[in-house]
Amino acid sequence: MLRRNIRLRREYLYRKSLEGKERLLYEKKRKIREALQEGKPIPTELRNEEAALRRAIDLEDENTAVPRTHIDDEYAYAAEKDPKILLTTSRDPSAPLQQFVKELSFVFPNAQRMNRGGQVISEIIESCRAHDYTDVVLVHEHRGVPDGLIVCHLPFGPTAYFGLLNVVTRHEIKDKKAIGTIPEAYPHLILNNFSTKLGDRTANIMKHLFPVPKLDTKRIVMFANQSGYISFRHHIYEKNGSPKSIELKEIGPRFELRLYQIKLGTVDQAEAQIEWIIRPYMNTTKKRKFLSN
Repeated sequence: MLRRNIRLRREYLYRKSLEGKERLLYEKKRKIREALQEGKPIPTELRNEEAALRRAIDLEDENTAVPRTHIDDEYAYAAEKDPKILLTTSRDPSAPLQQFVKELSFVFPNAQRMNRGGQVISEIIESCRAHDYTDVVLVHEHRGVPDGLIVCHLPFGPTAYFGLLNVVTRHEIKDKKAIGTIPEAYPHLILNNFSTKLGDRTANIMKHLFPVPKLDTKRIVMFANQSGYISFRHHIYEKNGSPKSIELKEIGPRFELRLYQIKLGTVDQAEAQIEWIIRPYMNTTKKRKFLSN
């Protein structure tokens, strides 16, 4: 198993290393294609390669015209099977953290909760790979308040690190009749205001935590981005009387996420390449938006 994982990881890194060459070749073919369509002369730097590039263009179709990336490989099989998620915490979790993770296990379909105990991260990741888990979600706390959430996709990443703010659990709401119960149906997913390349990457990571729902599902999960803070809300809806009359009912929990790092490996790989990280000077640029335009 260890040799197989090393071989698969090496293949993944090799495919990633080819991206720069494929992107350069794609740009050359794009310039040739544009020159032929507009009737302009072939760029001088491409005249020696024109014949080979035109042959390659003639052999392309809509599936091969745009180069694939390692991001495509990470979620290549996501549509073939439902996600299987392991939820765990930092060591020696407090009662509020355990309650929050328990509620998250109802939010994410097909999620299983595990007591951390004395296990190290590398052991957890290896065990999850062996049992075909697709994602590991770790929740951290500071003095009894949940303050961090890590989403690690298996088998090779990526890993997204989020700060966790303004957590309100169902357990903290006194009126239990008002919030009702959480249905186990797969929810519809709403991803709002993720318009940049980084925003699309973040939405892609969150999207693949949820399986495809049925059309008549009345459960809704929403991730709404505003100024870099992602609000999570969990609702069910009911139709009252007329077909256009819909009543939304929040069933909790609710919290805010703030992305601060994405790595191109799993959470146990300290040497993994960092795809994006927030820097101290970015906190002072109030008008700078990373997840949306």
